[in-house]
Amino acid sequence: MFTRKHAIAAFAVLAGLALAGAAGAADNGRTYDLGTPVTHETFAKWDIDVPPSGKGLPEGSGSVAQGREVYAKNCASCHGEKGEGGPMNRLVGGRGTLASDSPVKTVGSYWPDATTVFDYVHRAMPFTAPESLSAHQVYAVTAYLLHLNGIVPADATLDRESLPEVKMPNRDGFVSPDPRPDTDNTACMEDCGD
Repeated sequence: MFTRKHAIAAFAVLAGLALAGAAGAADNGRTYDLGTPVTHETFAKWDIDVPPSGKGLPEGSGSVAQGREVYAKNCASCHGEKGEGGPMNRLVGGRGTLASDSPVKTVGSYWPDATTVFDYVHRAMPFTAPESLSAHQVYAVTAYLLHLNGIVPADATLDRESLPEVKMPNRDGFVSPDPRPDTDNTACMEDCGD
């Protein structure tokens, strides 16, 4: 009896054969004009990650005062008025708790690199509209969060040159390469080969 399960399996086999045939045909010099070529401009829109070194930070700058305004409008509803936490994670405090039975992992206590704060906010925040903040706004929010954690002064302005120079309290709390015996990965944060 030919059931729905058999039909799905048959379709999967046929689809696999079609894909394999298309791949083989492409290897023989034939193309089928499927899809859209990715341009350098299109790829540049996706290539926005920032490693600890700060390589790839965009032009722009933002101050603590500007960050306070951007944070109030875009972040406080989830993370609390001053980063103390709300429905989402706490962003402020926790210094000295990482070795305790109740560690509090925040921007100020746990994160080893200030550039990582910029990278995360730039790519993933605000939660309801990721990548909607300008580079200036992200520098400002980063400055504000670092100020709330006592890392930069109230008059700080951050940009692509100054942000990588910020020394985070837990900068030496991460070990590289990973000393665990079950890992043998090569660190790839600066030059991953092109």
